[in-house]
Amino acid sequence: MSTKLLIIDDDIDLCHLLSRFLSKNGYEVETAYSGNKGLTKYKADKYDAVIADYRLGDMDGVDLVRALRQYDDQAAILVITGYSEVKPAVEVIKLGAFDYISKPLIPEEVLSILNRIVNRPERDPDDAPTTGRTAVTDDGEDCYIGKSLPTLQLYRQVEVVAATRYSVILYGESGTGKEVIARSIHRRSQRASGPFVALDCGTLSRELAGSELFGHIKGSFTGAIQDKEGHFELANGGTLFLDEIGNLSPEIQAALLRVIQERKFKRIGSNKELLTDVRIIVASNEDLRQACQNGKFREDLYHRLNEFSIDLPPLRERREDIRPLADFFLQKCCEENEKTVDGFNEEVYELFQNYAWPGNLRELKNMIRRAILLTPERATVDRTVLPHEIRETEPEVAGEQGATTDLLKKAAGRAEYQTIMSVLQKVNFNKKKAAEVLNIDRKTLYNKLKPYE
Repeated sequence: MSTKLLIIDDDIDLCHLLSRFLSKNGYEVETAYSGNKGLTKYKADKYDAVIADYRLGDMDGVDLVRALRQYDDQAAILVITGYSEVKPAVEVIKLGAFDYISKPLIPEEVLSILNRIVNRPERDPDDAPTTGRTAVTDDGEDCYIGKSLPTLQLYRQVEVVAATRYSVILYGESGTGKEVIARSIHRRSQRASGPFVALDCGTLSRELAGSELFGHIKGSFTGAIQDKEGHFELANGGTLFLDEIGNLSPEIQAALLRVIQERKFKRIGSNKELLTDVRIIVASNEDLRQACQNGKFREDLYHRLNEFSIDLPPLRERREDIRPLADFFLQKCCEENEKTVDGFNEEVYELFQNYAWPGNLRELKNMIRRAILLTPERATVDRTVLPHEIRETEPEVAGEQGATTDLLKKAAGRAEYQTIMSVLQKVNFNKKKAAEVLNIDRKTLYNKLKPYE
């Protein structure tokens, strides 16, 4: 039986090129030249995977991935992005896309990722699809590669809190491995034999959040065509990981607080109380203490969850670990592609050290995966196979030039801070309005303000 693939891209030439190549490699390919036409086709037929450009004429990748996942929460989506779109790529991954791939496209790279998508382990057919639910498949150790002080502190905190029953809040930028750390805590805990269930609260609508958390019974609302277990039931006896918890509505926050306090809940539409025994780990890109002060997050819920907190360091703050992490991902990606590559040359290591890594661990891993595909068998990875933004990174040399670079960075940081504060003052410190004026999202604004407390 052939594997059905849908390509959604407004670049007709690219669609034809990919379609011909993938058809020759065993895929049954159909194309759509807009997001809306792609959604219509997906709903009318069954596809094993979707390749979609992030920038379409009628919608962007975030809207498309969200729509596909709302219709089919098991949709396997590969998103095409530009080199400068690391943050949007990370966002679509968080929404449920399987992976992203940067332009210019290399057909063999697309084929390699597609093969991983369609050959991923099958779910139990009796296991009803649940938005954001994941199974433990990762060993969780890739966050611990290296011996920098931030890594050793992270490792120690995980070891300490894993042995307790504490609820945990994980703070960190996108790509720093918050879910991996949550899995590590679970695996080291007394609940390791129980389930680990993850839910991305950032993908939930106000209407569906209650159903996803607590379940519902048939007929309780329009679209409830059968009984459904919520994540608290699925995670019973184990760990429930709630990513981007700050996105939950006040009503759902109140319901979540009651469940944590009483350890029992009701499915939507049911009068029967169900007992629950779960450990809760949550994650957030923004400071929940600040969210409480702004009235966005319940203070009583925050204190229930904040029995222990861990700050995950971005990759740029643990540069000692970049080399061992790169070697680790190189080995993993070579095994994944059944290919032998003779390491990196020293120039590549130097470029890695001087790059900012806005996408953190995920960006590093995906970059290495691409580099391996472009490197001949048994050759050394060199700068020619790296993305242009890494190739063009200027090394920070010692002495006067390095001191000048530091001064420029500090000056730029001060100017940015002064601009943000000026805008905040003009809008009476309304962060939502400030973000709109600055043309950035609120998460980015919070992250920029965090170093200044």
